[in-house]
Formats: sequence, structure tokens, C-alpha cells
Amino acid sequence: MIRSILAVIAGIVVLPNAAALAGNSQARLFMLVYTTFAIVVGGYVTAWSARRSQLTHAAIMGAIEVAFTLYVMIAAPFPEAHSAPRWTWIAGIILMIPAAYLGAAIQVKQASQTTMQPSSN
Repeated sequence: MIRSILAVIAGIVVLPNAAALAGNSQARLFMLVYTTFAIVVGGYVTAWSARRSQLTHAAIMGAIEVAFTLYVMIAAPFPEAHSAPRWTWIAGIILMIPAAYLGAAIQVKQASQTTMQPSSN
């Protein structure tokens, strides 16, 4: 039991802090890829939820994400945002709307293929 508790504490202690992650290019690139993937999934869910104009709704969702990111980048309400390199912010902003649109396009294509398949009755 004590060994388990100490193992968990040791794992937490060795985790890098936000400043260390901000200075690590590989970590920032991973976060950019992860965030882009999350936006693709968000676009997919937005298109799935919308009854019409799925691509438009997803693009709007992407634009809202851009606005939130710009706010965090400019106003920097989070201390760890100060140490993040600008290239990661800019790359993320550039990718957000196309990523959301891509997710919606995937969903629309899947939905159209599903409705076009003949039933097996």
C-alpha cells in the first residue's frame, strides 16, 4: 500500500511543469497535433448534431475556437500561456477552421454513404 502511494507521488513529482513544456518543441508539436485532432472531432460532432448546413455550423465552431484562442493568447489569463512560443499559437489558429471543416466533411460523407446503401431486407 505504501509503495503504491509513493509510486503515484513519484510520478507526479517528475511531471514537467507548464514552463518546461512550453520550452519543449516536441511537446508543443504534440499539443498542436492533439488540439487539431480534437477540433476535427469537434467539427464531426457539430455536423452530426446539426440538421442542416453542417459544414457552416462546423466552420462557425472553428471560428469560435479561434476567438477563444486569440483571447487566451492576447489577454493571457493563464500564466503558462506567457511562455508558449508564438508559432504554436499561430499554427493552431491557422489550423482550427480547416480542421473543424474537415471533421464536418467526414461526417457528411459518412452520412451520405449510409443513406445511399440499399437495405438488405
